[in-house]
Amino acid sequence: MTPPPETAEPYRRVLLKLSGEALMGSRGFGLDWDVVSDIALQIGEVRALGVEIALVIGGGNIFRGVAGVDRGMDRITADHMGMLATIINSLAMQDALERRGIDTRVLSAIEIRAVAEPYIRRRAMRHLEKGRVIIIAAGTGNPFFTTDSAAALRAMEIKADALLKATRVDGVYSADPRQNPNAVRLPRVGYLEVLGKGLKVMDATAISLCMDHQMPIVVFDLTVPGNIRRVIAGEPVGSIIGGDAHVR
Repeated sequence: MTPPPETAEPYRRVLLKLSGEALMGSRGFGLDWDVVSDIALQIGEVRALGVEIALVIGGGNIFRGVAGVDRGMDRITADHMGMLATIINSLAMQDALERRGIDTRVLSAIEIRAVAEPYIRRRAMRHLEKGRVIIIAAGTGNPFFTTDSAAALRAMEIKADALLKATRVDGVYSADPRQNPNAVRLPRVGYLEVLGKGLKVMDATAISLCMDHQMPIVVFDLTVPGNIRRVIAGEPVGSIIGGDAHVR
């Protein structure tokens, strides 16, 4: 594969997908407030550059619907519990951002008006245009869909330049690098290759949705300080998933 260029045009509007596990740091459960604060600092740095940012945060650090199903729970009930976990994480991130003076709004796909605005696409777009960071909570509001799928859907709805998938590894690999020492990092990879090889990046629904609408996905290591800014600035960080015409 051809290596990525030294630099590329910076993104102007992005959707950043964070897993719930990213917020718990080295803890086994819940929130690591130092990690949350550090992520808020990085988001503040790129917001200061004039970049419009939306976030979708998972809830796996508190409750994962699939885990409930594995214990015999009704799938719909378990998924709704997972949606509530994403709202808790979203409120925590909102607090961390606003303590840094960053105007932030939480928009929820399920109605919970006491703590969040309802997600309305035009309202979300307006918040972005006014310079606010938006955090889109509760997934799609429907069971059976992951927050990865929600992130892909919302990225399309708000007309983001790219979907940024923040992980604990530095990109997409040919196999799980934790299990296969011969795994190779792929700086650029196509949607069909990700689906065909079963590469564990995002779920198949999210990848297919991005492929249908040619939404590039950038997979990068969140644990490296400053990586969010580097990705948005167009530096060759992590891996880019996309069609030939849309890979930068």
